[in-house]
Order: sequence, then C-alpha cells, then structure tokens
Amino acid sequence: MNDDLERQFERLLRNPLTRRSILQRGAAGALSASALAYLAACGTDEPEGGGNESEEAKTIPKGKIGDSLYVANWPLYIEEDRGTLKEFQEEYDGKPKVKYVEEVNDNTEFFGKVRQQYAQGQSGGRDIHVVTDWMAARMIRLGYVQKFDKSTMPNANANLIERLKSPPFDPQREYSMPWQSGIAGIIYRKDKVKREPKSVDDLFDPDYKGKVTMLTEMRDTVGVVAASLGHDPEKASVDEFMEAIDKIGEGADSGQIRGFTGNEYTKDITKGDSWVIIGWSGDAVQLQADDPNIQFVIPETGGHLWTDNMQIPVGAPEPFTAEKFIDFVYRPEVQADIAEYVNYICPVKGVKEILVKRDPEFFDNQLIFPDEAFLEDTFIFRGLKPEEEQELDDAFQKVIGA
Repeated sequence: MNDDLERQFERLLRNPLTRRSILQRGAAGALSASALAYLAACGTDEPEGGGNESEEAKTIPKGKIGDSLYVANWPLYIEEDRGTLKEFQEEYDGKPKVKYVEEVNDNTEFFGKVRQQYAQGQSGGRDIHVVTDWMAARMIRLGYVQKFDKSTMPNANANLIERLKSPPFDPQREYSMPWQSGIAGIIYRKDKVKREPKSVDDLFDPDYKGKVTMLTEMRDTVGVVAASLGHDPEKASVDEFMEAIDKIGEGADSGQIRGFTGNEYTKDITKGDSWVIIGWSGDAVQLQADDPNIQFVIPETGGHLWTDNMQIPVGAPEPFTAEKFIDFVYRPEVQADIAEYVNYICPVKGVKEILVKRDPEFFDNQLIFPDEAFLEDTFIFRGLKPEEEQELDDAFQKVIGA
C-alpha cells in the first residue's frame, strides 16, 4: 500500500468502535463495518509465508519460573483488583512480576500490531496473548505460537470442559487454551414474539419484518444461518457459506432485516425497536437482569460457540512461566474469581460448584455454566484459508452495506 493508504489503514485500526473496546462485563461490540470493508478492499492482511517453522514444531522446554510474565489480554477480562495475578506471584514466593496489559481491543487490530515482530520470531516481550478462535487458527497456521508441553499443565489437562477440548483449528489443544467463551444465538423479546424462536427461520417470519437484526461479525451471523440450512460450519465449504450469505442478503433487501449491528443491538431490543435478533449470550445475561422479557435461546440447528484463547507467541521471554500461569488459572478455586467477574462461559470444570455456593440464583445459569447437553447444540466455526476468508468477507460486507 502507498503512504496514504497506509495512514488510512492505521487510522482505521485505531477506530474505537471495535468488538471489545466497549465491552462491559459480558457485553461485546463489533469492529466497525467500514473498517472491515476497508481491510477487505486492501486484500488480506495476512503476510505471505509464515513465522519460524522450526520454533513452531518445538515443544516448550521445561525450565524455572522466571522473574517476569507479560500477558496481553482484552479489557475487563479479569477481576478489578487482579487478585489472580497476585495469587500467582504468591504461589512462587513473590515472582514473577506480572505485566498484564489490556492491549487486545480487536483481533485484526492486534494482529496488525504484532505481525512483523511475530514473523521475525520476536514476541515484543509478550509471553501470553489472548485471541479469538479464528485468529488463534491464523497464529498457528503462520507458526507464530509455540507448542505446549502438556506434561507441565496437569490442571489444564484435567479441568478443561469437554466441549472445548478439540476445536477444528487445534484438535489436541497443543497451541491454545481457552480463557473464556460465549455463544452467538437468538436473543428475543418474550412479550413481542408469537412463540419461542427456536428456529433461525423465525428471523425470516414476515410478522417480524423490520424487527430483526443480525451481527456484523461474519462468523457469528453466517455460521448461525449456514447451520440452519443444514450445513456444518465446522466443515462447510465456501459455497455453502455463500448460500447462507445469499439468504441473509435477501432478508436485507426485502427489509426483513432492519440492520446489522455490533453491541448497539442491546439498546434496540431493550427499547423494542427489534424483537428477535442474532446476539451474544454474554449480553443476554446482563439484559435479563434488567428485563426478564429478554431471553436467549440456542437455535435448534446450533449456535456459534466462540472462545478467546491463550497462546504463547514465538520468542516469548518466559514460555515455561507462561505455561505455569495457564495451568494456574485452570485451578477451579482460581478461575472462580475470574468467572464471577466476567460472566462469560467458564471453561473450567468445578467452578460452578464453588460459585453456586456464593450466589445460587445468579450463577446457576446455563449461559455461564452450560452443561454438556446445552453445548451439544453449538458449533465452532472452522478455520478459513486466507483466500476463503477474503471471499466470504467481501460477499458479507456487500450484503450488510459496508
């Protein structure tokens, strides 16, 4: 890109309307459609070639706890007093000193920030970063992250919930471990709809024309609609995803879908401007607290289960210490404090029992502690090749008017 385009690119990356920059305890926004459209227009932001393949193939060697640990995470994703970090330091007699930086405001923005360092086998000092499934898949594909020595992570091995153990992009969880998860499904106004909208077809019911919104996050919206057409988003072809985009486009053209939104849908459904939407489970937890008419349901054909994942980048100064931190937060008593604050789906077994004792009414909730039967109705959107991602993003951006 020339200098003018490069400046425009950087300006868009600083756009504050990103998915998590307006996150408030379980709420999530979205990268602005204009920014995504621009990225698509400029071509894939993935560099040719990859990282250091020899480092990718190596398992992190055993070592000693270091004097420092640098964790790059999303905003508001740990307790306000960061007690977990203090407990980790106490576990090892006051070290390591943990540098916890809330610098991941959006997956694409973060990738743009680190890609040159990572491609050169440097982590910029980071020992752990946290990114969403599709970006975690990209990091693995490019050789930008290291392979765990699972023998040093007994808590993580034992306590990860079953549904998250084998995602398509990392079937053995050799390069990623969940931090927190959520589901894209149907949020609806119980006082406005004719029946519980268990089917995605309800979003296209003429009685709800102009009262439907969908998400600007491509994987959430396209995945949910593709599943309703009988396609498995964990394996679907580009043509099958395009079939879903075509259906979404028809809904937009007819006025059935009033718009595509990020987190602002919470205001629309609260006011009654929308009645039935594709939205995030984390938002539903918060919305229900204020209005019991607002409900969440996983479509009968499946909801999109997404996860933000911890990874250890190539060149991390303290990879062994990073492994031990990941294992530390998989202790149920440690994870309980994190889960109590963030209100997302907790990936650690045994936490529900701890928190139900603290507050049985609030924490006995399938949207925070789903059982295996509940999660059976979810899918994890498959990893896309760069050219596939480009094709789907281009088509989706046209549909949503970006």
